[in-house]
Amino acid sequence: MQNEDPIEEARRYVANAKEVIQKAKYDPEFKSYTDRKYVKMAGDTLWKGCLIALDAVLQIRKGKGRPSIEKYKAAAGNRDRKLLNSVNIGYDTMHLSMGYDGTLNKKICDSGFEYANAIIDHCAALCPKPVCA
Repeated sequence: MQNEDPIEEARRYVANAKEVIQKAKYDPEFKSYTDRKYVKMAGDTLWKGCLIALDAVLQIRKGKGRPSIEKYKAAAGNRDRKLLNSVNIGYDTMHLSMGYDGTLNKKICDSGFEYANAIIDHCAALCPKPVCA
């Protein structure tokens, strides 16, 4: 069952990603994770949570097909430059480095969680109340 509030739904994705990343097993000696599969899953989950929050604010999912990252970047840039900066860095960190590459570097993964929370918090502040209420 999907949550009515997209911001709360996005936060639920972050909580799920935290559970997933714990399965990647952290190696303190190398300051890295040991299982790329779970890093990828966590990165994908974080980015999908961000897209839910961004969709609520930017409302670009009208029309045919799925929107590209370029559409998200253009809409974010038109709405708020700080949001655009967070989307650019978040996309690189969560989607590419974590989700696609499966980086094992804990600092990069930690920054993915930080940017996910920053994007969702920013969207919560920008979200029109009838949509997010």
